[in-house]
Amino acid sequence: MILVDPYPRTLDQIFSPQARARLEAIAPVSWHDGPPADPELVDRLLPELVAIVGQTALPAERLERALRLRTVVNVEGNFLPNVDYPACFARGIDVLGIGPVFGPPVAELALGLALAAARGIPRGDAEIRNGTEILFDEGVNGESFLLAGKTVGLVGCGNLAQSLLPLLRPFGCELLGHDPWLEDDTLATLGLEPVGLDELFARSRVVFVLSPVTTENAGSIGRECFEAMAPGSVVVLVSRAGVVDWPALLDAAASGRIRAAVDVWPEEPIPATEPARTTPGTILSAHRAGNVPEIWRRVGEMVAADLEALSAGRPATRLQRADPQRVGRLRSRPIG
Repeated sequence: MILVDPYPRTLDQIFSPQARARLEAIAPVSWHDGPPADPELVDRLLPELVAIVGQTALPAERLERALRLRTVVNVEGNFLPNVDYPACFARGIDVLGIGPVFGPPVAELALGLALAAARGIPRGDAEIRNGTEILFDEGVNGESFLLAGKTVGLVGCGNLAQSLLPLLRPFGCELLGHDPWLEDDTLATLGLEPVGLDELFARSRVVFVLSPVTTENAGSIGRECFEAMAPGSVVVLVSRAGVVDWPALLDAAASGRIRAAVDVWPEEPIPATEPARTTPGTILSAHRAGNVPEIWRRVGEMVAADLEALSAGRPATRLQRADPQRVGRLRSRPIG
C-alpha cells in the first residue's frame, strides 16, 4: 500500500486525476487530505506500506514496524526532522524531496529582484505614483547599472543555482561560484569560477544567496562580506535567511553600501515589528518566489514517475534524494 498524507499540501493541489491513477496502478493508495493522517491509522497501515508521500512522523520505532517500506517522499519542500534518516539509510529506504520543482520559479523571481534592484524599478514606480518623478531620471539614474557584463556571484550551487544559470548566461556575466559541498571541478562544469566566499563578495556586483542553512554556515554571510562589495552592489536572498547575519544585512542596505532584495525571512510569518519594513535600500517579497500555482501539479507528476521507476527496479530521477552526508547538517524549520 501507498500512504499519501501531504499536509500542508492538499491532494487537489498536487495530484491530477492522471497522477492519482498512476499511483493506484502501482499499489492500493490510502489518500488523506486536510490535517495529517491519524497516528492510529498510520500505525495500522505501517506493515503494508511500500511508500509514504508526505511529512508523516517516522521515528526509528515506527520504521522498525514498516518492514516493506522502500520510499518516503517529502512534498513540503525541505528535508525536515520528521524522519530518522540514519535508520532509513541503514534499511536502504529512499528519502526523496521536491526541491527540483522550485528551481525555475525561484530563479525567475531572483533574476527579477536583481534587475529591479540594479535599475531602481520600485523607486521609479513609487515616484510616478507620488508625482515626484524626474523625466529620464537624469542625475538620480546614475545609481542604476546594467547586469550585462557584470561579475555575478552565486553562493550555493544546487537546484536553485542550476536553474538560474541559464537565465544569466545571455547577459554575458562573469560567473563566480562558492559551494563547500561541491568540488571545484563540478563548479567549473557548471560554467562557474570556483572562489572563496570573501573573494566572491569582493569581486561581484550582484550576489545571489541560494544556499540552505547548515550547522556550518548559519549567519556566515555578514558585515565583512557586505563591506567588501563595491558601493551600490546588489545582494539577492531567496533561499534561507539564516545564512546571513540579518542585522548586518539591513545595516549595509540602510547605509547605502548595498541594495538588498529579500524573499526569505528570519521569522515567518513576518512580524509587524520586522525592521526591514522601514529599512531603505531594500526590495521586499513575502517568501513567494517558489509558490507559483502551476508548479504544484508537476510535483504529482514527479512523484508518480519516480514511484513507477522504483517499483520497476529503476532509480528515481525526477526528485531529489536525501544525501546521507548532508541531511543531518541541514537546519530547515521544524513542522509547525
